[in-house]
Amino acid sequence: MAIPDSHDKIIWLHQQAPGKPALGQPCNGCGTCCATEPCPMAIVFLWQRRGRCRALEWDEAVSLYRCGMLRRPEYYVRTLPHFFRHIMRRLVKRWIAADTACDTPDEENNA
Repeated sequence: MAIPDSHDKIIWLHQQAPGKPALGQPCNGCGTCCATEPCPMAIVFLWQRRGRCRALEWDEAVSLYRCGMLRRPEYYVRTLPHFFRHIMRRLVKRWIAADTACDTPDEENNA
């Protein structure tokens, strides 16, 4: 599924991904936010300033997108000490407000 973003760019999402919820509605794992631009977490830890987040992962088992930095931070931050993985997951969940509300504006509101 392709969705235009605010810069008339097309983002590609898995065809089984759920549709984007309205702004402020509960997150449903559609992946639109991370496919549009990297979050502050990706900017700081992955040194990614634009484009689709490298840590955006498709979870085939539940047909949803998930944050790789939340699921397996040691894969993306190779120097992360083993004892810090649990703490890192908690921090990432808080910093990206995982499983809260959709914070990506609807396409018709971007113009």
